[in-house]
Amino acid sequence: MDSIRRSNPQAALMSLEAAAASARGGFACMFSTSEEYEMALITERRAQGSYDQRRRCWPAMLFLGCAMIVAGTVLLLN
Repeated sequence: MDSIRRSNPQAALMSLEAAAASARGGFACMFSTSEEYEMALITERRAQGSYDQRRRCWPAMLFLGCAMIVAGTVLLLN
């Protein structure tokens, strides 16, 4: 870098500006709106299986357990 500065400061400045412009280009967003980003995100998550409709039996089991506890309490109090 020292040799570049000594030989031609204008060339060094232009090289630095080109490197900065290139670095800024890496941060550009490929989506023009947030809606496009959200749609792409949801599509990718669906492809990975994040939004599948598996039915889980935990809510039903918890309800039955609570119902049995309430019924047992009522029977003990009578």
